[in-house]
Amino acid sequence: MKLRPYKPCDAETILSWIRDETTFRRWSTDRYDHYPITAADMNHKYMDLNGDCVEPDNFYPMTAVQDGKPVGHMIMRYTNPEQTVLRFGFIILDDAMRGKGYGKQMLRLAMKYAFEIMGAEKVTLGVLANNPNALHCYQAAGLRLVEVDEPTYYPILGEQVLCLELEADSL
Repeated sequence: MKLRPYKPCDAETILSWIRDETTFRRWSTDRYDHYPITAADMNHKYMDLNGDCVEPDNFYPMTAVQDGKPVGHMIMRYTNPEQTVLRFGFIILDDAMRGKGYGKQMLRLAMKYAFEIMGAEKVTLGVLANNPNALHCYQAAGLRLVEVDEPTYYPILGEQVLCLELEADSL
């Protein structure tokens, strides 16, 4: 598996992995105001809106590729001005690749990139509490649950869902 920068032509494939609104909201929480979205919507957010990041050099969408075919996707963005903490998000895998270690492999590659190339001292991510498979994958990749002072809840299809926080400070 390789991790490479996202290309606009990846959008159709990535969006094909989202088969229902529950999966969509687990992937994007409240970052899009409608479902379904199109490849043009995704590319507009990523390319034209810099992933909604105010800072110009702060949004890094990535695609995991196996045998020349996209199999996973995620983004990275700095969360502090010193650019020492990278937040992972929009993490998704092709359904056909789930349960085979590809998610763990993609995250390990992303962590290696974050620490060794981007100079991060810490990597963080959030996972909805109603997504136990993703939580298991993230923990298997080496991220650990952390307690937060003020929990975040997202409105997902009429329900307030807790966002669990994970982090890692090394591979």
